[in-house]
Amino acid sequence: MTTLTIDIRHAEPHDALAIAGAHRAAWSHAYAGILPYKALRQMLERRNLGWWERAIKGSTSILVLDVGGQVAGYATLGLNRARSLPQEGEIYELYLRPEYQGVGLGKRLFGEARQLLASLGCKGVVVWCLEDNHTAVDFYRFQGGRDIAEGHETFDGKTLRKLAFTWS
Repeated sequence: MTTLTIDIRHAEPHDALAIAGAHRAAWSHAYAGILPYKALRQMLERRNLGWWERAIKGSTSILVLDVGGQVAGYATLGLNRARSLPQEGEIYELYLRPEYQGVGLGKRLFGEARQLLASLGCKGVVVWCLEDNHTAVDFYRFQGGRDIAEGHETFDGKTLRKLAFTWS
């Protein structure tokens, strides 16, 4: 019998290449047809191996979802960047490779990210996502998030609405 381990842990320098791959796969899947092609390609190219190596060494917390020794997803988190919102913590990104979605692993990663923010003393959490990313919107609503604010972001001339989901 083979045992498959699932672990959520802090990213380490040797994870950079795997996180870059997870990022590319997840973003290509999530944003194809939502973001203009050129903008998506530029964003993917910018988040290369070197970018992730620097990010792991930086001040932002990065968690990886490790499934059987493979990085299946990641979350980046830290202090809330939107000063107009009272929540102290923010999950900047939470992405899984497409083949790992829909089986509860995102929920586990999300729970660990919230728990880490709480352990750092953050009261409340905010997550922003594009309104047109229906999978993400449904996920955060299912996790009990309240849609309390909105904003806009422009990608290569296309303006998209984003929503802020919060938890106490």
